Amino acid sequence: MAPMTPDQLRMRRRIEGAIRLMTPMLDLVLAVGERVSKIVEPEDSDYYPPRVTRHSERPPKPAP
Repeated sequence: MAPMTPDQLRMRRRIEGAIRLMTPMLDLVLAVGERVSKIVEPEDSDYYPPRVTRHSERPPKPAP
């Protein structure tokens, strides 16, 4: 990959800085959304937990 030009580096720093500044606000939006969803529908009737098996079922080995 070719090295970045000074303009590209400057733009990259600006974008990464903006993301860093927005991170707490985005975390807050996610937390509020989670709370609201639990208040609106405390029991999720459509939730099916993933199936967990204790023994891994391996296909049989082919005969030699």
